[in-house]
Amino acid sequence: MALPIMAKATAVWLVDNTTLSFKQIADFCGLHELEVNGIADGEVAVGIKGFDPITNNQLTREEIKAGEDRPIHKLKLKFYAAAQGEQKRRGPRYTPLSKRQDRPASILWLVKFHPELADAQISKLVGTTKPTIQALRERTHWNIANITPIDPVALGLCKQGELDAAVAKAAAKAAKSGDIMTDEERSKLVSTEQSLHMITDAPMPSNMGGLENFSLGNTDPKPAKKDLIVDADSLFNLPKTGEDDDAEE
Repeated sequence: MALPIMAKATAVWLVDNTTLSFKQIADFCGLHELEVNGIADGEVAVGIKGFDPITNNQLTREEIKAGEDRPIHKLKLKFYAAAQGEQKRRGPRYTPLSKRQDRPASILWLVKFHPELADAQISKLVGTTKPTIQALRERTHWNIANITPIDPVALGLCKQGELDAAVAKAAAKAAKSGDIMTDEERSKLVSTEQSLHMITDAPMPSNMGGLENFSLGNTDPKPAKKDLIVDADSLFNLPKTGEDDDAEE
């Protein structure tokens, strides 16, 4: 559900100027019911000026009246036709000041355990710059000796779903480029025994003329010509030379 801009200031105005229930205001502004109760008691949002949702085109008087008449009615944010399809602002994620010192540790973790992630993906996940990522990849960062890799999800710099989506996208891109074997490619692998049977019909080299009838899978090869038959014993019955006769004497 879309929330109004300046939700807490809007809640302050609704508490001060309407008879809506705390739950209705909390649901509309994305707050907890006890937080709205604290606003009414003056314990929460002290010093915040109310933000009129009617003047700022977020609610209509009819919608507020319907909520006041029926406590179970849920307020609906006014529809903006011009806002449909509006793109979000692109750029690195904003990181609170209290967590910025943890970014090098999270970047080092991503570089170490997910090397398939591109610098742009890491920058979007933890809100950093490419020179910082490159320095940590090459271990030339000025404080590299004191940095320990820590999961950015554990540090609260990104959500687990965002990290999983980035890793899946990087893996799909790597598989498409051929760097990683897909499941379909892995299923086409055959065993050594199968591969030996697959090469029985392979063509023979052109320089082995006369051996076309030989086959790797044939246990009784038959040569194409009789003159190719060679008697092994004839190779050892060589004619005797004169030196051999002298040796026998």
